Amino acid sequence: MTEYSRLKTSHSAAIRATLDYPVIDTDVHTNDFTPAFEDYIANYGGAKLVDELRKAEASRLNSKSNGKDWYQQTPQERQRNRTIRSPWWARVTRNTLDLATYTLPALLYERQAEQGSDYSVLFPNNVLAPAGASPENRQALQRAVNHYHADIYRKYSDRLTPVAGIPMSNPQEAIEELEFAVKTLGLKVANIPGGVKRPIKAIAEKYPADQFPEIAKYASYIDFYGLDSEYDYDPFWAKAVELGVPITTHYGSQGWTGRSSISNYMNNHIGHFADGSQAFAKALFFGGVTKRFPQLRVGMLEGGADWGAHVYIHLVDRFSKRNPKGLENYNPEFTNSDELFELFERFGGEITEGYELSKEELTKTVLGSSFSRHSRQPVASELNDFGAAGIETIEDIRDRWVNSFFFGSESDDRTIAAAFNDKANPLNVKINAIYSSDVGHWDVPDLTSPLAESWDLVKEGVISEADFKSYVFANPYKFYTEANPDFFKGTAIESKVGNIESQQLDKNLALA
Repeated sequence: MTEYSRLKTSHSAAIRATLDYPVIDTDVHTNDFTPAFEDYIANYGGAKLVDELRKAEASRLNSKSNGKDWYQQTPQERQRNRTIRSPWWARVTRNTLDLATYTLPALLYERQAEQGSDYSVLFPNNVLAPAGASPENRQALQRAVNHYHADIYRKYSDRLTPVAGIPMSNPQEAIEELEFAVKTLGLKVANIPGGVKRPIKAIAEKYPADQFPEIAKYASYIDFYGLDSEYDYDPFWAKAVELGVPITTHYGSQGWTGRSSISNYMNNHIGHFADGSQAFAKALFFGGVTKRFPQLRVGMLEGGADWGAHVYIHLVDRFSKRNPKGLENYNPEFTNSDELFELFERFGGEITEGYELSKEELTKTVLGSSFSRHSRQPVASELNDFGAAGIETIEDIRDRWVNSFFFGSESDDRTIAAAFNDKANPLNVKINAIYSSDVGHWDVPDLTSPLAESWDLVKEGVISEADFKSYVFANPYKFYTEANPDFFKGTAIESKVGNIESQQLDKNLALA
């Protein structure tokens, strides 16, 4: 195969040549070659399953009302239907070499050095399309999708690995697909939707979806699995730990309140991955999932890493005020009615003149809603929001947030500085930011740019060289190997890490 001259001039390749550790890219997006892809689908379920895939994919990409997507509607129709603006051009097309690279495994494999990467985890753009399929077809469709990707990348597994898409409509189906992906197909990373939209039962019972489809479209909520879920997903998390599978998600929030502009895609897009993943991660934390499964490793991609630090800081701040002991500061039972009455007598004459209130009436008036709530004694579980997470100290928050979660940050994202700011982060920790180039999407018009863009953050003083190493190597390596110590066995990373460890041992011996 032709060796492209750009390989010699790539800035990222030059940066990689100076590093004494490998680069692990946790987020590369690929396209499917449709004829071959649909052959796999047809082998699983015939032409009907191919039609189901096309329908599910169209539904995922387009915001529709009255059978027409945003671009087919008039401005008046968009206003009337509140049709959310979706992107027009969303894939790299002008760069023909890159367009082919995202589609052809052999070309992607050859150009990895040009990208400056040693190993990449791949997220095919259609990998979660089956999640929007009908329940009777979803399982077969997901297996076909995973099977296709496992097959076309298998011969390149020393440097490339695709994720397995796992539907999460219920835990049993999720477990079955995870086992099939790992045990039958040999895949080793799972990608899940960060939440599942479900009908609000009280409304669905009154307005059945088959009779009132428009009401059903909006009368829904999002189940984030860990908190207030319709199902117990613990068996799924347990299976992921048992199989040694790190869990990833690209979960967004376009269409949510504040992200539902009918005219501006950027308004809906900026920050939406961070918001969606935050909802998912907080549900796992507050629902006690990371307490019950401390070995579970979850990576949330495309949202940056600063929100991970933001939530961690606020968890600690709020726990310090609203832990079980701290809550007693707000317990109406401890309001001293005698002292309150005396203070009002001494200092409240100008606002209480003309009002004659007993001590009890005054206390009730000042406490307001707190007094009425006090009429019912809540149970302990209702008072302690941190109870299910098992939080007794701020170290527990660190262990169940910082240790469990990894945050995909794109190469030019300057907000990554917050993740590595151990002076601001409680207990002087650094958040697990992982290098996620997002190659294959519109924000990377040239796949040779991301690593060099990340190195620019070092040159500009946004992060240190040590942080850069954690970002592109140590944290991604930790993410995958803490879930599965053998994750990189037989890959290009195994030998390079072995060389690093050998060199470190020699250095230690020399110092001794």
